[in-house]
Amino acid sequence: MRKNNRTQLFFAINQLLIFTRLKEYNLKDYSIYIGPEVFDLLLEQLIERSYSQVFVLVDENTEKHCLPILTKTLFDVKVIKIASGEEHKTVNNLQIIWDELIKNQADKQTALINLGGGVIGDIGGFAAATFKRGIDFINVPTTLLAMVDSSIGGKLGVDYLGIKNAVGIIKNPSSVFVSADFLATLPKRELLNGFAEIIKHGLVAMEEYWEKVIRVKNIDAESMSQLIHGSIKVKTQIVKKDPVEDGLRKVLNFGHTVGHAIESYSLINDKNPLKHGEAIAIGMICEAFLSKEHNGLSGRELRLISEVILQHFPKYSLRNILSPELIKFMRQDKKNSNQNINFSLLKRIGKAGFDYTCTDAQIALALNYYDGL
Repeated sequence: MRKNNRTQLFFAINQLLIFTRLKEYNLKDYSIYIGPEVFDLLLEQLIERSYSQVFVLVDENTEKHCLPILTKTLFDVKVIKIASGEEHKTVNNLQIIWDELIKNQADKQTALINLGGGVIGDIGGFAAATFKRGIDFINVPTTLLAMVDSSIGGKLGVDYLGIKNAVGIIKNPSSVFVSADFLATLPKRELLNGFAEIIKHGLVAMEEYWEKVIRVKNIDAESMSQLIHGSIKVKTQIVKKDPVEDGLRKVLNFGHTVGHAIESYSLINDKNPLKHGEAIAIGMICEAFLSKEHNGLSGRELRLISEVILQHFPKYSLRNILSPELIKFMRQDKKNSNQNINFSLLKRIGKAGFDYTCTDAQIALALNYYDGL
């Protein structure tokens, strides 16, 4: 990825055109770029930074559907492949990435491009942040969930002993490059997976964005592409104010205390486990109920939230799951303190607070509310 006169001339001519078509969101030490020529800018940055080697982390899906799109622009990259799915966000796959970097004599001037969804971004970023005490990594999200949420903010890690993100760190990428073209490669279930986080962004931080979200009738690539900018705006504004989750950023955990517990349970017990967004959708209904009971959310807003989510997400039966089983997972949640299960709850649609605690009995009532809808 070294410069030469030909590439310098090419990028000098095209730079103005690229930037007029790109939207840039700035955080403290990196930027998120979204637009039709986003990979031209990615190539320019790789050349400018003179990396000794560039690796691309993929799974079997992004290798087939997304890598060819990326390599139309990039050249001279080495591919590392791991298996897809949350069940593979493990220490074993982390070792595979490190092994490949070492086998190919990667050094401190190496960069890793994470081409994929949340699992690829989480485990790839963690591998890069810890390899030789840290090499640059660049996120190229290919799922809706990664585009609007997980690729931004630097949360990295792996699951351990069945506990979501039990081991990890916060370390920012060098850049994030978002191309809505990848949405066309996704099945509807993957679009729904990301739509849950879009719903969350409207609920916790921006009522006018929520009003736009609830008008969505069809979950398809075109309608989702219209929402990407709004969610990135919400996420970057919050992360900019609280990069390490000391306070305000915790509102982004709305739906996640219950949701992560249900996701962990499903991964262990279901033949076709829930996706992250599907579990978070359940969690948002349950935590909206807790918000009504303990934080002033109106009954009308609770009904609206429940209706909007169930309009798009199929019901998941909790009837045969004992609430103590789920609460056991909640007790392992990294947000907890002093043996209390912590929640982020809504004050109203568009406004959330954080560090609320609820009893086991209150949580059980919330689970029963969802199951009875």
